[in-house]
Amino acid sequence: MALNWATLSPSRQPTPLPHELTIRTIDSGVELLLQVPDAPPSGGATSGGSGGSKKLKEVGRIWLTDQRLIFVADLPAKGSPSFHSLSVPHTSLISTKFEQPRFGQNYLAIEIKATPGCGLVDGTRAEVRFKDKGLFEFTSALEKTRERSIYMKRQSAEEEDGLRNTPGPSGSSSPYVPGDVPDENPPGYDD
Repeated sequence: MALNWATLSPSRQPTPLPHELTIRTIDSGVELLLQVPDAPPSGGATSGGSGGSKKLKEVGRIWLTDQRLIFVADLPAKGSPSFHSLSVPHTSLISTKFEQPRFGQNYLAIEIKATPGCGLVDGTRAEVRFKDKGLFEFTSALEKTRERSIYMKRQSAEEEDGLRNTPGPSGSSSPYVPGDVPDENPPGYDD
């Protein structure tokens, strides 16, 4: 099962999206605990959906790109993993928090905004732990990249809004749509 899946190559590496750049890779010893709450009632139903929350835990590799966070589970010796991959766009990361428990290992807590039809529901949380590496540097890079992605998304939305509300040639606030563009060149214009 893949949740918000990533396309994988035969060597179990994620296939990059167009114009996607890899920022960081941790090749081993990444533990991901995914907590998927009970699905909310659908339509006119009054009780919950799938019959309880799920906790899925796998060890594998993680990639931080300029567009998303990708986890790929290692293949176990027997059976198959509880999930193969998790791919979350930065704009779907609701919050990230570096946790330092008094007793226990530091971890990165992530709240994920669910994409409909991809196996997750609202309220899904993840915990990322590194077995042999420091987590703080990775967390800083993730937060900076996430902030930049959100900023770029807002900028493009504002630019799109600005283009829609650009005053026309007569000064009106309605968008300008050129209606009668001449098909021929003006007199005295040579090709």
